Amino acid sequence: MKKSRIITAIIVSLMMVVPSLLWAVNPLSQFHILGGELSNSAATSVEDIDEVLPRMRALGLNTVLVPVYWEFLEPSEGQTDFALVDRTIDVARQQGLKIVPLWFGAWKNSMSCYAPAWFKRDVKRFPRALTKEGKPLEIASCFSDNVLQADMRAFSALMQHIALKDPLREVVIMMQIENEIGMLESARDHSPLAEKAYKQPVPQALLKALNVKQQGTWADVFGTDDYADEKFMAWHYACYVEHLAKAARRIHDMPLYVNVALNSRGRKPGEYPSAGPLAHLAGIWRAGAPSIDILAPDIYDTGFKSWASQYAMPSRPQDGEKVKNRLFIPESRCCENSGVRALYAFGEHQAVGFSPFAIDQALPKETESVTQAYNLLSQVFHVRHQNTWGLLFDQEDKERVIDDEDVVMTCRHYFTLPWDARATDGSTWPEGGAMLIRLGKYDYLLAGSGVVIDFKTRTEKLQAHLVKLGEDGFAEAGNGAPNVQRSDQQRQEALRMRSRFEGKRLGLLSVDEVTINHQGQIHFLRRHNGDQSHQGRHARISVGEWKILHIRLYEYGS
Repeated sequence: MKKSRIITAIIVSLMMVVPSLLWAVNPLSQFHILGGELSNSAATSVEDIDEVLPRMRALGLNTVLVPVYWEFLEPSEGQTDFALVDRTIDVARQQGLKIVPLWFGAWKNSMSCYAPAWFKRDVKRFPRALTKEGKPLEIASCFSDNVLQADMRAFSALMQHIALKDPLREVVIMMQIENEIGMLESARDHSPLAEKAYKQPVPQALLKALNVKQQGTWADVFGTDDYADEKFMAWHYACYVEHLAKAARRIHDMPLYVNVALNSRGRKPGEYPSAGPLAHLAGIWRAGAPSIDILAPDIYDTGFKSWASQYAMPSRPQDGEKVKNRLFIPESRCCENSGVRALYAFGEHQAVGFSPFAIDQALPKETESVTQAYNLLSQVFHVRHQNTWGLLFDQEDKERVIDDEDVVMTCRHYFTLPWDARATDGSTWPEGGAMLIRLGKYDYLLAGSGVVIDFKTRTEKLQAHLVKLGEDGFAEAGNGAPNVQRSDQQRQEALRMRSRFEGKRLGLLSVDEVTINHQGQIHFLRRHNGDQSHQGRHARISVGEWKILHIRLYEYGS
């Protein structure tokens, strides 16, 4: 037993010398998290873990995000219990799953609800945050060194145990520190320790990171409104997290991230969890917590594409360049649109991973889209490619034009076609989406559901508005010109262009439904032609179907 522990210690020591295998050159480039996060109480017993992890594997997940609860890990101060952690790793290993532990330590969704009873009761040693009016909150104050040391000791014990249990990171591949940090009811903490810090000069490291020339106290530099208070709080939350992140790096180096509850619906700091790792506070968080690899959004509100783009952002300098905050979505509403959103995230932003929340409690109609999308993604990830795009459409945002060199792709929601009754029956359109992949010139893959694409040369696209044909291939109105008001000069130009087309066109050489094996080899299933390609006009995947299409184009004309 002693010999095995020595060997394990040597392995861990060697891994600390070499940069993290996942992040050394191209972070997680060889592994994509097709994940799901368990509901908060899904791993509070061995029986829970034994039941839920095999079920997650059956849904097609390769990674499960699993809470680790401080109250269970350290029920008595100084006495640790790793039974739940061990069971999670053991069952995940049996099922061929990866695990991302979520450290529910000092804060979970702002509150200190998962802190142990001995911590909660001792409010003198572990003080709470206060509002401006002096109201105590169920939020441990990040300004207390006692809070930090207690939290860090428990978290360090967890990291040490994982290092011994899974030294080569075969199962545990990533770690979340805390959960949706932020202040509620107040933009910042007004406890005595916080007020003392507030009166201190703004640290030079932060001023330099933000390129702020003015010096002085927080009020001198940033003002005194809620957004200024949020900056103060963000710096101190980030510095707190950095202590835990540095401890993790010393013990068992792996990718680290923090997740964030978004500042949506026009709310102000304190109405949303103020000072978390929000996009508008990224510079502060990067300066205060440089050991954190990813600021990760939990996306529940509308506007999925906009939220995702805010977190696939240049965020910190490295070797004179800006590197990206790689997009990782650890929580997203689990719904019938989850699958196409995953395809969009991976296609558009080359995401590290995607993970619907409480997938263990979701209905089959909600998890089905996840299973279908993950099946497609697990195939296309094996293909060598030149470029990728993500498509995501709904009833309002229904078209995107992509210019790929001389190929102009008009991508639309499937319900923009006229022949599906569901498009006009008054019901809300389900989202359509896909990952579009360029294999080479005139060679593409389309993996998704509920989309349609046509392909034109640039010159053809420029002339397409002059003669408008409907989806049935016939002229929409009258003489074949669009039914719009034009000047005499415009009409003459339209007639001239109609009588003499200039340039070349693109046609569909073939549209094949395919599967892809683990070696990246494409296997033919069936040809989509005739009615399935609308006589060569487009490639499409209808709503409710999940397919991979291999699309090859050719050029014709003078």
